[in-house]
Amino acid sequence: MNAEAPMEGQPLIKPSTTDHPLYDNVVEACRTVHDPEIPVNIYDLGLVYTIDISEGGEVDVLMTLTAPGCPVAGEMPGWVAEAIEPLPGVKTVNVQLVWEPPWGMEMLSDEARLELGFM
Repeated sequence: MNAEAPMEGQPLIKPSTTDHPLYDNVVEACRTVHDPEIPVNIYDLGLVYTIDISEGGEVDVLMTLTAPGCPVAGEMPGWVAEAIEPLPGVKTVNVQLVWEPPWGMEMLSDEARLELGFM
């Protein structure tokens, strides 16, 4: 079992700071990053779990991959950081890969489902 499992009543995925003025721009930056094996951006694939933005512009991203053996596992967090860093107002970017909860098809956005032919 994972020693860092959420306590009773806590969400499995930490909520994003959706009310931060940079949030929408960070989401759009994440949408420019694609999984090379799937023709959909990582945000609509549901790989970005949390976007946490501090008052000072520090951006922390928790993300996962479709599978731990993904061939670009070592590179994708860097691609995400490179997409976010140039945004005005962003001071620092920290992208962390997490494996809990595991990614599943239910995390696909409607846009991704449509693009992949699941709708």
